[in-house]
Amino acid sequence: MEPLDPDMFADCPPGLPPIRVGDKWTAKIIRCLESGPRRFTELQRPLRGITPKVLTESLRAMERDGLLTRTAYDEIPPRVEYELTPLGRSLLEPMEASCNWNRRHLGELLRARDSWYAGIDDAGTVQAGIVHAETVHAGTAHAGTDARATAESQPSR
Repeated sequence: MEPLDPDMFADCPPGLPPIRVGDKWTAKIIRCLESGPRRFTELQRPLRGITPKVLTESLRAMERDGLLTRTAYDEIPPRVEYELTPLGRSLLEPMEASCNWNRRHLGELLRARDSWYAGIDDAGTVQAGIVHAETVHAGTAHAGTDARATAESQPSR
């Protein structure tokens, strides 16, 4: 099996994808495990920006949810490998559809977000446009947003 490419996610936009599986890192971990079992340090290479603590937490959550198995080998030094389960592998096809959708529509989505946030003033009040049933609550960061993702706690009138 070939080593993971450290740049395998270089073309992915920063922030959270519009469609998510699990936490911020789950889909990327699934992609890393697509070709077979990997060790912790192998997973860290392409997952730039993930801390060992967060990677551990993500792997544990994925194991808990039945998406991967963790196998510890009684060797010196100890060796642990992570591998997708059939349930985890079942996410590859919908993830590919999501990636294709993102490639085709990400620009439109980001422009729509920029336009929406341009209508929010410094107090977090919507000045233009329509806010649907969903409102943005204080302290909640949204995918692909920056400091403009201030909050709106009341629907527009």
